[in-house]
Amino acid sequence: MGQYRSGLPTHPAGILGGAGAALYVIFIGLPIVALLVRAAQQSDFWGAVTGDLALTALRLSLLTSVISMAVVVLLGTPFAYLLSRSNALWARAVDSLVELPLVLPPVVAGVAMLMAFGRGGLIGPELETVGITLPFTTAAVVFAQIFVASPFFIRAAKLGFQSVARDYEDVAQTLGVSPLRTFFRITLPLAGPAMFTGLGLAWARALSEFGATMMFAGNLTGETQTMPLAIMTAMETSLDSALALSVMLLAGSVLVLLGLGLFTRRRWQRR
Repeated sequence: MGQYRSGLPTHPAGILGGAGAALYVIFIGLPIVALLVRAAQQSDFWGAVTGDLALTALRLSLLTSVISMAVVVLLGTPFAYLLSRSNALWARAVDSLVELPLVLPPVVAGVAMLMAFGRGGLIGPELETVGITLPFTTAAVVFAQIFVASPFFIRAAKLGFQSVARDYEDVAQTLGVSPLRTFFRITLPLAGPAMFTGLGLAWARALSEFGATMMFAGNLTGETQTMPLAIMTAMETSLDSALALSVMLLAGSVLVLLGLGLFTRRRWQRR
């Protein structure tokens, strides 16, 4: 109690922590405030928000991110469950590979996918023989988003499954419940909060993807130009459009954080 006066820390570590917190809030908050203030000062801000550039990029970003998240959830959920229940050497190796996109520069990821799926890539010519062309298409945007965003969901889902004791599954199966039914009725609901958090982070990462999309999908209006790429394009011609797109992405990020916060708080209150 002696280390706090009027609710403020007096311990040196507490003072340094408070100073660090204040600097961090200023460092993060000041650019956000500057963005909002400058956007509010624009005379044609609403027109930029409802303009063709913004709406086209928004539709494409939402469409591709929803598709990529559907693929990530459908394939990543059983994959994460397998990683959480296996102690084999191969599982640890694959687990490290899952985390590679988190530290790999997105531009490098885009070049790597181009070298794999491009016309001169490893399997690009084989894909073209069956009529499949990936680079610089909308499908390439989905591929790029899956590449950079899937680790967020898989890691969170794996931790969620690891938090579910195997005893629950064993007891259910001894009572005659099939493994598949046990997974959907017991394991999945218990791991659901962690998976929901991972999905929110993955979706936000997919919406904000820039480097891999630029290298693998290009910047074609209406086909591969997502919101971040539209911001880059707008900065060259119209600051109003760039600010409008930036505020729209900022609003989406805030909504994701609020949703995750409310969901997590309700889960803890139930406990």
